[in-house]
Amino acid sequence: MPIDLFMTQLSPTMTEGKIARWLKKEGDTLESGEILAEVETDKATMEMEVIDEGILHKILSPEGSIVAVGTAIAVIAEDDETVPDDYKPADNAGEPAVIEEVVAEQPAAAQAAEAKATVPVAQPSAPVIRKGRIKASPLARRIAKQKGINLAAITGTGPHGRITRSDVEKAVRVGINLGGATAAVVAPPPRPMPTGPLPYHEDEFERVENSMMRKAIARRLTESKQQVPHFYLSVDVAMDRLMDLRAQLNEAADGAFKLSVNDFVIKAVAKALVDVPAANASWTESDTLVHKHAHISVAVAIDGGLITPVIRFAEQKGITDISGEVKELAVRARAGELQPEEYSGGTFSISNLGMYGVKQFAAIVNPPEGAILAVGGTDERPVIENGEVVVKKMMTLTLSCDHRVVDGAVGAEFLAALKTHIEKPASVLI
Repeated sequence: MPIDLFMTQLSPTMTEGKIARWLKKEGDTLESGEILAEVETDKATMEMEVIDEGILHKILSPEGSIVAVGTAIAVIAEDDETVPDDYKPADNAGEPAVIEEVVAEQPAAAQAAEAKATVPVAQPSAPVIRKGRIKASPLARRIAKQKGINLAAITGTGPHGRITRSDVEKAVRVGINLGGATAAVVAPPPRPMPTGPLPYHEDEFERVENSMMRKAIARRLTESKQQVPHFYLSVDVAMDRLMDLRAQLNEAADGAFKLSVNDFVIKAVAKALVDVPAANASWTESDTLVHKHAHISVAVAIDGGLITPVIRFAEQKGITDISGEVKELAVRARAGELQPEEYSGGTFSISNLGMYGVKQFAAIVNPPEGAILAVGGTDERPVIENGEVVVKKMMTLTLSCDHRVVDGAVGAEFLAALKTHIEKPASVLI
């Protein structure tokens, strides 16, 4: 009898998946262990393996379809088996298996808008203005509008005479040649606002389809801010000793490893969680889970969003081991190669934006974890020490807490322990 092939849960938080690519076509023979399709989940694009062998009789969900977990996406038949024309998968009883079919927007759609306004140009003689549809990239159109350039007066150097960004930038630099004279350009008059659902003109923006990951991030962070009672605590820590120790260790390593400030922060957080275990907690409706180990989730920016690979048992690992593991996980995260067990199960998160010059920020708690530490950059600041003003290297740390599990006193105690480990960095090497 026919076998229904269902969308399986490829990650712990996955509720639906997008069929990115079918690697088998209808009529192909399927053998266990082969890759059947690539599925875009809320975390990464993952491979779906063949489990039931047979003939791929019918694909129910084409590429680009977004399908709920547990919904049939294909039908498999045995050799020489005839599948009735009216066969319906058991899970959906005749309802369409595709929840939402996403049709990729053609790049030309953004370029098909006609130039609706003619830019008035001051000129000594009549300009040579091209008539009809103007071929220009969306970016070229945007720059031209910002600079008040009439696209009809520009000769495009792109394929089939398409106006490119460089064509518009050249026109801005040297002026537009109209009948042999360089003309000044006047900004176009304001356009009436569109009457549709968006207060923007279609030719003034580019649509970027929201990926499954971006949708999941939006959903989870919205739920966190709505359902988790956040509060925030900040502390400034002196970084002089840590920076000196880091420089000494990296110099002594002679290229064998290179420690970052973030490596020290991860280890210091793990040590502080051992000192204050009440801060290493998660909320459930029936119980508060106080974790016995520090599984540190480290936020890593990737194309289309971010992911949090987990450094497990961080309190038991040396700082060089942590450094190597973070680098490896970050590379694999950006390549989309992380497995679900490598980015789930964290007990505490760290988000570091210091490398971007950010001095201080507040992160959003990543449920079910009870807290997340936002790490700012290190800079020189005047500090009062023993009644005198001295310049020290300082960093601001901000702890975001779920007040259901981490009270203010617990958060303050944790930050005090963390401050001690960072300002006395030799403790993280013990």
